[in-house]
Amino acid sequence: MGSNGGEATDRPLFAIATAWKGLQAELGDGHAALTLRSFSSGCSLISPLFGCLGIAFKFAEKDYVAKVHDLCGAAKEYETLTAMIGQDIRNDTVRNGGSHTRNLLRVLRGVDMVRVLFEHILVTEGNSLKEPASKAYDQVFAPHHSWTIRKAVSAGMFMLPTKSQFLKKLHEEEDSARTHIEEFVKSATPVVEYVNNVFVTNELGTDW
Repeated sequence: MGSNGGEATDRPLFAIATAWKGLQAELGDGHAALTLRSFSSGCSLISPLFGCLGIAFKFAEKDYVAKVHDLCGAAKEYETLTAMIGQDIRNDTVRNGGSHTRNLLRVLRGVDMVRVLFEHILVTEGNSLKEPASKAYDQVFAPHHSWTIRKAVSAGMFMLPTKSQFLKKLHEEEDSARTHIEEFVKSATPVVEYVNNVFVTNELGTDW
């Protein structure tokens, strides 16, 4: 996954779809433990998407990139997500600002936002991203944001690129993009569910 750096740079959607297909395969039947290195690597490939969406998601880009960077660093110390979370539980630092587990939850939210955005792009006619992006934001981020942030994001929605502009930034035509987007949504869904379940089974919840 990362052996062809040019491919990841030139065609981020292809790189994302490939990496997350690998993550889904790594999970297998759902009983395997997901390695932190491959998960954080897959998440890092998503970072450029927030930048391509413009000012409406500038808050997400900055926050997401920093927290993915933290997880990539943690992957040098912990082999799996569950091992990393287990250590935070033992240290009683799960909800502390800057903890790996807290950062993981924020990163997971970013991944889920992109997944839901892509789901809506697949079923929304026309060239506007406003409806897909607004629905994804309302579903994933808005419940955790203050009124001030929600209002700023709402204003930023009017400055989103069009769908064709967004795909052009990603060096994709609509047909090729659809294939990669469908692959990512299919692969990311069970991976997001798996990580959510890790939080739930450890009685940490995800609403914080």
